[in-house]
Amino acid sequence: MKLHLSQTGSTNVITGYGEGFIEVNKQRHEQSLVVMPERVWLEWGASSFEALSAADLAALADLKQEVILLGTGRKLRFPRPELMRPLVEAGVGLEVMDVAAACRTYNILVAEERRVAVALLLA
Repeated sequence: MKLHLSQTGSTNVITGYGEGFIEVNKQRHEQSLVVMPERVWLEWGASSFEALSAADLAALADLKQEVILLGTGRKLRFPRPELMRPLVEAGVGLEVMDVAAACRTYNILVAEERRVAVALLLA
């Protein structure tokens, strides 16, 4: 699906997504990644929902964002509570949704100039 959003300056927006890929500013990515308004983080340790660890979510807490959106693949799946503990302890909001909803929500929050990151698990 293609998304259309007015892009201002160097803010990262999600311009498309589909089976196994995400487009950020029209650049295609085919691995799990984290997108923030000012940065795209391709080296996030998580590769799939099944491999998600507390350390992966702790790394997201360290980003110092107001809210983290977690896209769990084609369908919504919730991580075990103990995996989410680093975010809870850091006082960072976590919203879990499928990848498509996470992409759309991220673009809305970026347009509102919120401190947001979206972590997308593509596998």
